[in-house]
Amino acid sequence: MSRRIQLAFAIALFAAAACGQKKSKLDQTATGSGAGGSGATGSAGGKTEVRLCDNVTTVALDQLPKDRGEAQAVADQLMDQWRRQHPDQEWEAAVRRSWTVKPPFDNSYVLQGEQAEGNAYGHYTKMDVLAWARENERAAMEGARVFHSGDELGSTISVSCDMCHPDAANTHPETYPKFQVQLGRVALLRDMINWCLQHPVRAPAMAADDPRMRAMEAYILAQRQGTPLNYGKH
Repeated sequence: MSRRIQLAFAIALFAAAACGQKKSKLDQTATGSGAGGSGATGSAGGKTEVRLCDNVTTVALDQLPKDRGEAQAVADQLMDQWRRQHPDQEWEAAVRRSWTVKPPFDNSYVLQGEQAEGNAYGHYTKMDVLAWARENERAAMEGARVFHSGDELGSTISVSCDMCHPDAANTHPETYPKFQVQLGRVALLRDMINWCLQHPVRAPAMAADDPRMRAMEAYILAQRQGTPLNYGKH
């Protein structure tokens, strides 16, 4: 065997091993069994367990959903259980099924009155105000697109965030940061997004600077507009 053929064979073996390692890590992440996971999702008795973000409510699936309709049925089962367990909790899903994005704050007030000479934040124009609104809304709209798409989220069971949280509706009366029992530490919004990705959505976690993560944070915060920022509240 020539050296050239030996080299090609070695490269092929290395690529196959790397691919297998990558798949193994992805499988661990999606099932919550990798480093830092809690085993919140997995398989038992030939069934696949999907766990809600409360880390308690579960559904065991005989087969994985193949499309959005089947995935929505799984999410509905989870949320039906959650509502029956928490009949006294305020829930917004009943009136929020429209996939709307709230408009950003109207900054036209900065055009009124005197704007100080030499102030780096002064002398705004109508075009400035329009640009701010356009860019803010664009970020939230991109987040809405990702939030509503199992494919964009990387879900292995076609589940998207909106199936449990229509229009980013919240199941709990808290804002972030707060001590999150599931994580055992103080969590930011992005930490809880990743928890939901790995468990009910069954998708790999996203890096903090992933454009999809930034967009979803923008969308969720836009939809929670007007909610008191009582950090730490459960």
